[in-house]
Amino acid sequence: MKKIGITLLLSLTIGTLFSQTSSKEVTLKEITAGAFNQKSSTGEMRSLPDGAHYTAMNAERNMIIKYAYRTGNAVDTLFNTQTARECNFDTFQGYMISATGHRILVWRDTEQIYRRSWKANIFDFDVRRNYVKPLTQSKSKQMIPTFSPDGRMCAYVRDNNIWIAKFDFNTETQVTTDGVPNKILNGITDWVYEEEFSVTNLMSWSEDSEHLAFVRFDESDVKEFKMQTFDGSLYPDFYKYKYPKAGEKNSDVTLHAYSVETKDIKTLKLPSDDACYIPMIKFTKNPEQLAVMTLNRHQNVFNMYYANPKSTVFRLILREENACYVDSELLKHIEFTPAGFTYLSEKDGYTHIYQYSNTGVMKRQVTKGNWDVTAYLGTDPATKAVYYQAAEESPISRAVYKMDVKGKKTKLSTLPGTNSASFNADFTYYTNRNSSAQSPLLIAVHDAKNKQVRVLEDNNALRNKLTDYSLAKKEFIKLHTASDIELNASILKPANFDSNKKYPVLMVQYSGPNSQQVLDSYGFDWAQHLAANGIIVVSVDGRGTGARGEEFRKCTYQRMGLLESQDQVEAAQALGKLPYIDAKRIAIYGWSFGGYCTLMSMSTGNGTFKAGIAVAPPTDWRFYDTVYTERFMRTPNENFEGYKLTSPIQLAGQLEGKLLLVHGTADDNVHVQNSMDYAEALVQANKQFDMHIYTNRNHSIYGGNTRYHLFTKLSNFLFDNL
Repeated sequence: MKKIGITLLLSLTIGTLFSQTSSKEVTLKEITAGAFNQKSSTGEMRSLPDGAHYTAMNAERNMIIKYAYRTGNAVDTLFNTQTARECNFDTFQGYMISATGHRILVWRDTEQIYRRSWKANIFDFDVRRNYVKPLTQSKSKQMIPTFSPDGRMCAYVRDNNIWIAKFDFNTETQVTTDGVPNKILNGITDWVYEEEFSVTNLMSWSEDSEHLAFVRFDESDVKEFKMQTFDGSLYPDFYKYKYPKAGEKNSDVTLHAYSVETKDIKTLKLPSDDACYIPMIKFTKNPEQLAVMTLNRHQNVFNMYYANPKSTVFRLILREENACYVDSELLKHIEFTPAGFTYLSEKDGYTHIYQYSNTGVMKRQVTKGNWDVTAYLGTDPATKAVYYQAAEESPISRAVYKMDVKGKKTKLSTLPGTNSASFNADFTYYTNRNSSAQSPLLIAVHDAKNKQVRVLEDNNALRNKLTDYSLAKKEFIKLHTASDIELNASILKPANFDSNKKYPVLMVQYSGPNSQQVLDSYGFDWAQHLAANGIIVVSVDGRGTGARGEEFRKCTYQRMGLLESQDQVEAAQALGKLPYIDAKRIAIYGWSFGGYCTLMSMSTGNGTFKAGIAVAPPTDWRFYDTVYTERFMRTPNENFEGYKLTSPIQLAGQLEGKLLLVHGTADDNVHVQNSMDYAEALVQANKQFDMHIYTNRNHSIYGGNTRYHLFTKLSNFLFDNL
């Protein structure tokens, strides 16, 4: 007999913080307005090279101030719009300081392009002359400003071409001339690279500032997707952009190196013909070694080369193959030193830190164990100690550690819950960020001896505010399913919970690859509103989610959605056996992948769910982009059966329960096409459902009154059907 049930893992009775005795009830209006959001930023702290100081913008966004780590006191003003000569603006939105500290770039009038990319009017501030001027005289806005290591030049992109501003001569040089929107991109990335590799800048300067390497995208043959926009005109127009769907043509990418002295551009031809993607390039400390990271289209072979920008010769330094895929997120943690590089790999079954020589010989596996390193935080160049974040104690928590050269491990974080850290330039100070289910964010500076120097943000105002409300309490549990899988879950019960009553349940999940919903960290959303109205809210991290090793993460390969939805169904069935849960009144909700999993669960659960809400769901993986989809599913031609089995459209006739389908018409990520085609499949299967479309809203569905309207609709749907 397989064990089906629930084990209490950790009960978080919030006590004076999340009170069950206060009479004030939280409202949805307050929640969607952010009334209970924690303060998560103290202004971005950027360490200066001396390690003793950092910089941050002031609240008014008109100054860049230099602070001392030890005291937190302001010691200098590096830039002030009111006192800088020839400064014709009052505020700015971002800044960048050269390695020498002699130049500062500031920008304003920022226009968002996609999720991460932007263009703006950028200004060059000469610190020694206290003088501001535009980076370029062109009226076109600029993208991805990139200082040369010597601080005497800045490469940037405008109108899809690369330019170099030379500060010493007050001139600029055009590097490329073939840039064309929706066709040729130089230095900047296309939509799918930005979305799935989280990269917008593929330019890199050599350490001697003599060469600029860059990637060129030719997306001429990538098919366009068009989205109709509604602006009140009689004949609405369309927004169109290049979006490669699973199995379709990607951009052709090529690698180049520009010589500042000769102004020549050399093509660096990759040795391998199957190098489909170049998600990262970066010069090492050696100016003759450009590290070039490549992935094949299946993303199961990762190669790192050292390319010489002068001779164009490549050397293979590191190669890793995986039975499923190499997680491209791990590539972001590669760090180069004069002696070699640090790399994160799952090759022993868990994500761990490895150190390599410059010739690609592994010198040391820094961390070991049946747990995942979740972030590499850096290596102290003086002591060679390695700092990292890990889920060693539990998948639902995070701690910060130090590993010295002799293999002695020290846990730096002392508070329970989720901890993250950022270190200054010489590792003499670090800023720790901690929160838990029972405590909002605490941001504090610590010294090298791990002594707390000062608190930057304690969120005490929020803590005090929370005590005025009658709020639900959260527990973390382990749940055993009919498939004999142990899953982590959280359960939020009403403040006036009565174990003798039967309650309806909403299961809130995301379920996507390497994601986590069940984390011991602060969060305050509409779940509190639902709990205040008598609905128990449960989250379950099923197979495919993170911090439980590679096998747990990748067991869904080529059948993405089957095990994930099976786990949600079986989790709901296990919950339904509890005496205080009404098994006939269980609903499921999710957004994006979570919306997809909602549809899959309602179609395979044989009536387990009375109702479900799917927001912006993919409904057939053929509709989604190449990089993400093929990483987990390969192409439709290679995995026809897998795509068919995991398509809610194919399963529309099996849907059981009341459904609310929600989508934004301007979703550039998961196109509204997904919901439209799914709705048609439901109609033809004679399945009744509710649907709401948000005009001109993207994947996040926000703006103006939108969020309040959305969550009011979602809440009322649950109240009506549970």
